[in-house]
Parts: sequence; C-alpha cells; structure tokens
Amino acid sequence: MTANLSEIVRVDLGDRSYDIEIGVALWPRLAESLVENFHPKRAIVITDSNVGPLYEPKLEEAFRPSGIELSYHQMSAGEEHKNLDTVQTLYDEILSRGCDRKTPVIAMGGGVPGDTGGFVAATLLRGVPYIQVPTSLLAMVDSSVGGKTGVDTPHGKNLIGAFYQPALVSVSIDTLETLPKREVCAGLAEVIKYGVIWDAKLFEELESGIEKLVEGDRDSFIRIVKRCCEIKAEVVSKDEFESGLRAILNYGHTVGHAIEAATEYGEYLHGEGISVGMVVETEIAELLGRDLGDLKPRLKDLFQRANLPVTPPEHVEPARIWELMHSDKKTLGGDIRMVLPSELGNVDLVPGITRKVFEKAWGNCG
Repeated sequence: MTANLSEIVRVDLGDRSYDIEIGVALWPRLAESLVENFHPKRAIVITDSNVGPLYEPKLEEAFRPSGIELSYHQMSAGEEHKNLDTVQTLYDEILSRGCDRKTPVIAMGGGVPGDTGGFVAATLLRGVPYIQVPTSLLAMVDSSVGGKTGVDTPHGKNLIGAFYQPALVSVSIDTLETLPKREVCAGLAEVIKYGVIWDAKLFEELESGIEKLVEGDRDSFIRIVKRCCEIKAEVVSKDEFESGLRAILNYGHTVGHAIEAATEYGEYLHGEGISVGMVVETEIAELLGRDLGDLKPRLKDLFQRANLPVTPPEHVEPARIWELMHSDKKTLGGDIRMVLPSELGNVDLVPGITRKVFEKAWGNCG
C-alpha cells in the first residue's frame, strides 16, 4: 500500500470480493494494482469527453513506470449518450485495436462512463476484468459499487445491463475539486438517501454540517464517502442480485428515474431527479398511513440546503410519470412497487401503489 491510501472498504462476495480504496491521488496505486493482479501488457480506459482531458494525463504519468500501454476511448459526456449506440462504437474501437479476455478495462468518470464502461467490460469477449475509477460524488457512493452495469433506452433508465462486479474501486477524493458544484450537490442526494434508508446518525450528521460538503471539504468527504460505501457494501454483500434487500437502495428512484426519462435525460441530473423522487415517495408513504413524524420537512430542508429540487417539474404531466414507472425494474405484472420509509433509517418495498395515490402525492408536492 502507498502512503496516499487512506481507507479501504471490503465488498464481501466470496470469489468476487473486492476493495474500495478511498484516498487522495491514488493514480500510482491504481497502476500498482493492475500489475499485481493482472500483469497486462495493455489496458483499456473508457471515459467521457469531460473527464478524459482532466485525468488521462494523470493516468499516463502514473502508468508509465509500469510499462502498461493505455488505450483511451472517450464517449460523449451526458446521460443522453448512455445507450447502445455508444456501446457499439466502443466495441468497434476496442476490438479494432485488439484485446483478450485478460485485458482490463478502467471505467473512469461519473455514473455515465462508469455504467457504460462496466457494461462493455461485462459483455466484451463475454467478460473482461474491470476497475471502477469514479470521479463524481454520485459515482463514488453509488454507481461504482455493487456491479450494476447498463445503459438507458427511451423506455427508461438502465433497462439493458448486467450484474458484473469490478475487481477494484479506486476513489481519489481530490477529483471532486474539479467537479462543478451542481454535480457535487447532485451526488449529495444519494448520500442523504443512505441516511434515510439505513443510518439515522448519518442523516443527523448531514443535518449538522452539509454545508461543508457543498463547499467541498476534503476531510468531510473522505469520512462520508467511506460511510456510504460501507452501507452499500453491506447491502450488496447480503443481496448481490437485488432479489430482496438491495431494492432498498432504490428509494426515490421509481419516481426519479421516470422524471429523468420524461425530460429526455437532459434537464435533470440523476441526483436532482432522485431528490424530487424521494420527496414524492415520502409523501406517498404518508398518504398510505405511515407516521413519519417530521421526516418529510427535515428531508426537504436538507435537500434545499444542498441546492437540490424538492418539487416535481410543472411541465411534466403525472400521467407521463405513471406511464414511465411501469418500466421500472421493481414493477411486477403491472404492479407498481416502491421503496417507502417507515421511519428515519428504515424503509421497505411496498406493492400495490395506485395511480390515485401517486397523482395525489405528485400534486401535494407541487
């Protein structure tokens, strides 16, 4: 281990177990890990047009002593490019340069290149090893951990994909310093989610100091990212393929994903859709008779302090959201199921959400 390595969180999945390394400027350690674990002559880097110019030079410098040749493949930045057309382009580029089943893929960037790169790794030559290098807060605490890979379609988010675990997740907290504040705030939605679904103390810690995170305090981020990764690692270790417990990670996502799809993935960042989704789904929980005390106003206050939206988009009809929610992966036989809070720190999956209840909640939150 290098002196730069700060924290390690283990994702315990038997022979598919791996570490999440959290620290500062971990690029040299990343090169060491590839040499130690794969002994490759070359590696594939999948990133996007925003992240590539920032971090490809750092990768190049860190990997030079290793002798590993890096092959760079940039997709266009933005959720609207997380699709099968992009995947086909990446396949063509990578295969034209040559690779084998031991050639590792480095998926570097936010959730879009992370999900897309992971899907390419899962399907290229029926699976090659890959490493997640998240550079956004949302990717650090959520999408880079747990092996969910995939792309979007006009019918909804992540409807084509695979469960495929990375060999390592390398989190260099300092990459957040180049992230636009809006992107940092969007990632905070997923951080807040962990407090509602699992850890009331985390929620209370965020209430007492979320401004430090909004302003980019490095020490606060290392601590908070580690805690979120611990929670996700525990959930994934118990339910890798989302047959039960892991569904709780989708709190806010049934409505949130539909908002993203309804606005064609160009108006709301993922975390912004999810913050609205969490507010609406909390309202649904209350309409179903759950006594949540002051959870909803506390949740809305925390989102607003993190510069996140709490009201549904006025120009989107609830009927369109209801239609899109039927493509949600938790929906079975047309039955809308949602993850709803029962108290701070605890949620469960609730079937039988009716259109009437949903539309009333949507209106109440407007």
